[in-house]
Amino acid sequence: MPRAATLELLDLVLYQRHLLDEALQQTSAFTKLSQRDRALAQQITRTVLRHLGQINFLISEFMDKPLGKKGNSALNVMRLGLAQLLFMDTADHAAIDTAVDLCKGGQLAPYRKLVNAILRRTQREGREILARTDAAQLNTPHWLWLNWVDSYGEETARAIANQHLIEAPLDLTIKDDPAPWAERLGATLMPTGSVRLSKHKGTITTLEGFEDGAWWVQDMAASIPARLLGNVSGMDVIDLCAAPGGKTMELAASGANVTAVDRSQKRLKRVQENLDRTRLNATLLAEDATEWQPKILADAVLVDAPCSATGTARRHPDVLHLKQQSDVDKLANLQARLLNAAVKMVRPGGLIVYCTCSLQKSEGEDQITRLLTSGAPVEADPIQMAEAGTLTDIITPDGYLRTLPCHMHEQGGMDGFFAARLRRT
Repeated sequence: MPRAATLELLDLVLYQRHLLDEALQQTSAFTKLSQRDRALAQQITRTVLRHLGQINFLISEFMDKPLGKKGNSALNVMRLGLAQLLFMDTADHAAIDTAVDLCKGGQLAPYRKLVNAILRRTQREGREILARTDAAQLNTPHWLWLNWVDSYGEETARAIANQHLIEAPLDLTIKDDPAPWAERLGATLMPTGSVRLSKHKGTITTLEGFEDGAWWVQDMAASIPARLLGNVSGMDVIDLCAAPGGKTMELAASGANVTAVDRSQKRLKRVQENLDRTRLNATLLAEDATEWQPKILADAVLVDAPCSATGTARRHPDVLHLKQQSDVDKLANLQARLLNAAVKMVRPGGLIVYCTCSLQKSEGEDQITRLLTSGAPVEADPIQMAEAGTLTDIITPDGYLRTLPCHMHEQGGMDGFFAARLRRT
């Protein structure tokens, strides 16, 4: 039953603090579902996470007192019921009945009448109450809201938050010429060269071209940083923190001799599988990139640094509820160490591109400022407007790449990314 699987997924994410992608692999009730029911379970789970602030607000409005820790599962039943009632195309009676049915026996049985009462009241009053609230702020953790308002202004912060409520389209990076594949897949060719499928709901592996290795899944914003190295044909390029391999494949497809470094052997196995499928080659090394050094200095280094991933909430709404400021601070320290190490890996005159899928400036602009003022032998190599094609608003006055989820919002938006280009002196 997809809703029972949803209940397990929400428990793993909200109370056991697992990433949703990890939870999908760990939930036996989910793995036993048919493809159709898996899609429904994921849709309900992601809808709850996208609208969690609004859902929790309504529950708190309708309940006299908190349930306590023992009532966590009952809260999740309410959440999945409210998500279907308010934000999905589920008939009211079906949303209520299927949620109440989860409380037929076991530990949830004592909460059955309460769950039914909350859902019935939501059916009567929920939409009217939510219409008077600020969805953008409710669904964004307070610390993130304040940070985005400070960094981008309230209007842009609101546009970012609103974009997180919309299911992201599927973007593909094509190994060769993207135009014919856009036509074959009935997709849209984006300004970055990505191919976008706006209404795909099925399994990725059944799409034409998957088995042939003609493309790989990669948000259009994530496809830009590797291209900032220019023509890499015949060059020795190091890709740090390379898994799952999207940028490694981009570089290899462009003719570079790629060394992909990642500290996780397990994650590198996935990189190798992607390379095998796409019939591309790279040298894979399981090393700590903050300590490893190549025997021969590279022509270029791409640092795709681990980050809070707050720019990916369109696709991964769980991120907003799992990350804290302390995670950002810890990751910023690691990012600084990676940047310092990358400088030592590239030859004089060579390029370094640093990128993160974070909206936090402490993981982007502030890292570059720190490096440039530290006395390190690097200088900024500003990204030119011409390199962005028609997307000129993604280049900052300082010559950095800064994409926001609300960029191209009418076409489905894009992930939030930062990238800067440096040259070794």
